[in-house]
Amino acid sequence: MEFENTYDAIQTVLWDGMDCTNSACHGDAAIGGLDLREGVSHGNLVDRESFGSTMALVLPREPLKSLLYLKLAAATAPDLMAGQTVAGSPMPFGGNQLTHDQLDVVRVWIEKGAAAAGVVGDNESGNSDTIAEKLGVCLPAADPVQAIALQPPAEGDGVQLVMPQHRIAAGSEIEICYASYYDFSGQVPDRYLDESGDYFFARKEVSREDANTHHLIVMKPTTPISLIDDPSYGDWVCASGTEAGAPCDPLDTNSCGESICRSRIGDNVACFGFGPDEGRPNGGTDFNETFLIPETSIPGFYIKVPLRGLVYWNSHAYNLTEKDTMHRAWRNFLFAEEREVTMWQWHDFRYIGAGAGTPAFERQTVCREHTFEQGAGLLMISSHTHKRGELFWVNDPSGERFYESPFYDDPFYLTFDEPWVFDSEDSAERTLEFCAIYNNGVARDGSPDPYTVTRRSERPAGTTCVPTHCAEGRIAEPCGGVGDDATCDSEPGAGDGFCDACAITPGVTTDDEMFVLIGGLAVYENQ
Repeated sequence: MEFENTYDAIQTVLWDGMDCTNSACHGDAAIGGLDLREGVSHGNLVDRESFGSTMALVLPREPLKSLLYLKLAAATAPDLMAGQTVAGSPMPFGGNQLTHDQLDVVRVWIEKGAAAAGVVGDNESGNSDTIAEKLGVCLPAADPVQAIALQPPAEGDGVQLVMPQHRIAAGSEIEICYASYYDFSGQVPDRYLDESGDYFFARKEVSREDANTHHLIVMKPTTPISLIDDPSYGDWVCASGTEAGAPCDPLDTNSCGESICRSRIGDNVACFGFGPDEGRPNGGTDFNETFLIPETSIPGFYIKVPLRGLVYWNSHAYNLTEKDTMHRAWRNFLFAEEREVTMWQWHDFRYIGAGAGTPAFERQTVCREHTFEQGAGLLMISSHTHKRGELFWVNDPSGERFYESPFYDDPFYLTFDEPWVFDSEDSAERTLEFCAIYNNGVARDGSPDPYTVTRRSERPAGTTCVPTHCAEGRIAEPCGGVGDDATCDSEPGAGDGFCDACAITPGVTTDDEMFVLIGGLAVYENQ
């Protein structure tokens, strides 16, 4: 079967093919209020609350917050639910469950933005062939599919911060930094402002960005507004639309119409060295915290957000397709009525390169420890690896695993109903072990996988590695580096060998690896 877009294939193969749309189920009967028949299913799924629950059926970019995915995973692969539980029966009902491959297609489709049109590629090569193979269909080449735009909060409930769009060329990966100015004056009721009137209180953040995001860090710089004309920011221009590239006044939020005024785009990892020297110690990164607000049910939780000011966008994004695209992102901040406890963010970067060196066609488990100061209250924990981070987990002081995330590009953020306080005098009782498995080219059945191994020929521009094994011909056999292709020939003189497979390298691209524990500590009003 041939299809023009991914969702049409999902409709035919899964919703119709698994008999979900029969008249007694999600057809005429619309069990649970859900009609999955062709023509209406997408609108009934995406950004729609489920029947009897506040959880969305499909939340674009968030499979682990999408009831549809969790219901399907509960039947097919409960280990991929990252500790999530769902009420009711797994789906499809009656034991006719999806295969692992079919479930993975649903996950990737949601991660890529859950669009009704466009052709989705996988997370490794960006190719649509693997998606097509898992569904048993034929699909065109992948598009740079964009997520459905996040709608702003209702007036009086919150505000929306929008990232100025930036271009990602076909077949490229970038990490950049640039600035914009925002002003929520007049949008925040007085009861949500602090005494100075310069900050508002937010209890929750709802975020969404296009699927080709590796990470997006939204930073609060220490640079004063008085330096907004500093030459280091370059020319301020409109980011997109009909006014794209036109000069603009960064302090006039209407100067670009529907677009946004931004600074020059800098090629800066983590915004290191970006912006004026003032407030940027030792040439480092000019920010003191980010806009991240974790989801938590702790009563009185809040974060203080500046009412107006500069914001730095550290966008690490990629485009594995053959078409240029514009990259977009949104952040909604919902107002906090009660204010008792806030959060201090931290990242354990000490072992960031620990996954590097994993040999070609091998898997490696890496573990390290993090010890909290006595009295620290853990509020949130998460993880950060790149695309060969197969699984990340954290063990408590007794050795019991309490956090697990199987997806590098959509790591699970675990928040606690109340802070986990480490009050023991014994440091061992305040120590967590965090681990990750790095998979450098091992297929599910244990065989060598030349498509997922680190390959010199497929490295991003400006990066390289030293080949140690054959990626074609005598796959997984040792070879002697660049040019030693004859060693890899399936037979002497066959000419089909390629010495191209490398060990995992450290670095900032998705083809390199990182090993980072992320968390947040509770800070109470009386502290």
